[in-house]
Amino acid sequence: MVGEPQAILLDIEGTTSSIAFVAEVLFPYARAHLRDFVATHGEAVAPILAEVPGDDPVATLLEWSDEDRKTTPLKTLQGMIWAQGYADGTLKGHVYPDTPKALRRWRGAGIPVHIYSSGSVAAQKLLFRNSVAGDLTPLLSGYFDTTSGPKREADSYVRIAGALGLPTAAMLFVSDVQAEVDAARAAGMQALLIAREGGGEVRSFAEVLA
Repeated sequence: MVGEPQAILLDIEGTTSSIAFVAEVLFPYARAHLRDFVATHGEAVAPILAEVPGDDPVATLLEWSDEDRKTTPLKTLQGMIWAQGYADGTLKGHVYPDTPKALRRWRGAGIPVHIYSSGSVAAQKLLFRNSVAGDLTPLLSGYFDTTSGPKREADSYVRIAGALGLPTAAMLFVSDVQAEVDAARAAGMQALLIAREGGGEVRSFAEVLA
């Protein structure tokens, strides 16, 4: 580590939260409720459907869901469906036990923590606001998604640092994906590969800036 960072940037899947939660809970939930949600929220979803090509936009959205497409209309609609699930208590956002502890420790040290995920900012906020550990949003200072650019491209990290008014070298990025860590380092950012099962540079947040 070059020096203590002025800000921390965290990935979600496999980093703060289980990959299985997103893959096995969130995505299937959104897919299962997509057709009914569209049918009962016609006015709200009309602008989204207008962005989907084809004669049957719902069928296209279901197809995109099966292919795990990162398209804005699908991500927006998934976020709306998840919001309903979180609101009625059906969904609770998974976070690893060390996540809230680390967020409190870093905040106590005066280091702001931001999130960078391929999921929309709205979906990120839903997960942390409705987490199994309670509302964690007061411990987070900001959120970034792929509107800042792809996570495997160095320019994305330069943009995020610029948005925060910091040089890239003053930030630390933590992810479970080597290609993302490499991209952050290529941008000049400090970065750590976390692997919950071992094989990374750290296994838990307890080892980060300990």
